[in-house]
Amino acid sequence: MTIIIVSSLVLIGIVAFFVLRQPQFGKAPSGQRLERIKQSPHYKNGKFQNLSYTPTLAEGHNYFGVIYETYFKNKPRQYPTDIIPSVKTDLLNLPVDADILVWFGHSSYFIQIDGKRILVDPVFSGNASPIPRTVKSFKGTDIYTVADLPDIDYLFISHDHYDHVNYETLIALKSKTKKVICGLGVGSHFEHWGYESDKIIEKDWNEKVELDSGFTAFVEPARHFSGRGFSTNNTLWASYVLQTPSMKIYIGGDSGYDTHYAAIGNKYGSVDLAILDNGQYNEAWKYIHNLPEDVLKAGQDLKTKRIFPVHSSKFALGSHDWDEPLTKITELNKSYNIPLVTPIIGEPVNLKDTTQQFKQWWTGLN
Repeated sequence: MTIIIVSSLVLIGIVAFFVLRQPQFGKAPSGQRLERIKQSPHYKNGKFQNLSYTPTLAEGHNYFGVIYETYFKNKPRQYPTDIIPSVKTDLLNLPVDADILVWFGHSSYFIQIDGKRILVDPVFSGNASPIPRTVKSFKGTDIYTVADLPDIDYLFISHDHYDHVNYETLIALKSKTKKVICGLGVGSHFEHWGYESDKIIEKDWNEKVELDSGFTAFVEPARHFSGRGFSTNNTLWASYVLQTPSMKIYIGGDSGYDTHYAAIGNKYGSVDLAILDNGQYNEAWKYIHNLPEDVLKAGQDLKTKRIFPVHSSKFALGSHDWDEPLTKITELNKSYNIPLVTPIIGEPVNLKDTTQQFKQWWTGLN
C-alpha cells in the first residue's frame, strides 16, 4: 500500500511538472530581474508583502467552509441564464479626439484619452483559467477580439492572475502593443511569451513612469496577491494613477479595502474616475477583494468624481449571484451619492461628460 501511495504521489508530481511547463503559466522572475525585486522594500522573506497584515481568509472562516461553498453548495443564480447585453463600438475607426472608455466585461477595458490608446487587463479568450473550458465567460460577453482593437500605446497590467493576464490574448496583442506597464516581476511572463524587453516597463510601488508629454503613470499599492502555477507573491500587484493632459484616472486593479486608498487620495487629490473591483468577492476573502460597501468607501477616500465598478458580469469566480455586485452597490450608493459608471459591454463611456446616465441593464435579467 505504501508503495502505491508513493508511486501515485510521484506520478502526480511528474504530471504537475510537465503541465506547469506549458507557456500559459508564464515564467518566474530570475537573474537581474529577481535581483531588482530583492531590493524592493516591499519584498521580504522571499515574497512581496502587503502594506497591512493580509490573511487569505478572514477571521471566522476556514478552508473547509470555502471549499463547500465553492464546489458543493447550490448556487442557482451564480451564472446568468439570459444573454448578457452588449453593443459593438467600432474601436478601429474612433475619431482621434474622442475621449471614451469601453468595457469588455470583468476587469478588461479600453481607454482613448487625449490621443492615446490604453488597454487594461485584457481577457478575450472566453476563459479565466489556464485550463481550457474551466472558467468560461457568460453568454454574450465575448463580442470583442484582439482584431477589433487598434494599436495600443500603453497596456496596463494590474497583476498576473489568469483573469487579468490571459496568455492567448496577450500573444495575439504582441504586434499591436507599444509599451507594457506592470509591477515588478510581471514582465518575466511577457518576455517568456516573446515581448521585446524594451517594450516592458516594470515598477515598484511609489515609482512613476513618464510616458509622454502630459502622460504620467504613478504606480501605487493595492491589497491583493499574485502568482501563476504554484508560485505566490513572486510578482508585484499594483494600482495606478494615470495623469493625462486633461484627466486623472485611478486604475485600481484587484484590492481589498485598506489605508492605501486614503493615502493615494491625499497624495494626488481628487481623481476624475476611479475604476475599482466590485465582484467575485466573499466575506471570507474580504481582505483581498472589495465588498460593494468598500468600493464606495474607497471612492470617498480617493475623492473621486465618478466610480466605475468592475470585476463583474463576465466570469463566476465568487459564490454570489452574478448580478449581486451591481445590484448591491447601486442600492448602497443611495447613502453615498457618488455617480456610478455602469455601461453595458461595448457601450462608449464619455470620459469628459460627468452627467452621462447609464441604465441598470442587469435589472430583470435571470
